[in-house]
Amino acid sequence: MANIALAVLESALRDKKLDRTLTTALPPMEQPADACAQTGIAAVDACLRNGVPRGQLSELTGPRSAGSTTLLLQTMATATQRGELVALVDTFDRLDVASMAAAGADLGRVLWVRGQVGGPAEWAIDRAIKALNLVLQAGGFGLVAIDLADVPGAMLRRIPFTTWLRVQRAVEGRDTACVLVAPEPIARSAGGLTLTLTGRTSWTGSSARPRVAGAELNMRVVSPRRRVDGEVAMSASSYVAAGL
Repeated sequence: MANIALAVLESALRDKKLDRTLTTALPPMEQPADACAQTGIAAVDACLRNGVPRGQLSELTGPRSAGSTTLLLQTMATATQRGELVALVDTFDRLDVASMAAAGADLGRVLWVRGQVGGPAEWAIDRAIKALNLVLQAGGFGLVAIDLADVPGAMLRRIPFTTWLRVQRAVEGRDTACVLVAPEPIARSAGGLTLTLTGRTSWTGSSARPRVAGAELNMRVVSPRRRVDGEVAMSASSYVAAGL
């Protein structure tokens, strides 16, 4: 009986051209080259099938110094080199501009929304999420990111899941790739990617403003579009020197 009900549901979704919402036994979606924002790292872009999807909310997750910031800065720099505008909502004002410049970013094409140091973390997170939605609604950006890497997991899990549904709706249908940086997966967008990183990042500079010197990334890709029978069908380990 369950199989019959599932078949009826799948048929109804196909009739409405919504069959791409199914996450089982789907072939990879063919996308034009400009449907993704490339990271600028050949091994990673090959693994992601040309980069981070536009019109979707994706995640870079992992512990501190795993390489999420390095990969984000490289992706933003690559977007500016293509002539695109990018935006970073920096929740706790941790961005080192020199590291972004060293990655090759055209700083004239970067909108840096700085958070406020001090005060309750919940307040800073709320302001950052509101700023993210305003930037997405404004449009015109090739890549928009929010940095929640320093937010404790327990605090992240208290953010209502509907928050990320609203973010997904704000970016859907646009030419913008939206990226969330966090210590663990929290958004789980149906059309975006969740990249779980482990590895090692080397730093230079002072403890107050450390700068990325390079990174070795071990990346596992999780995507509902590439699942078969509920299992992750596409995962990879990419060890790359960021060269920042």
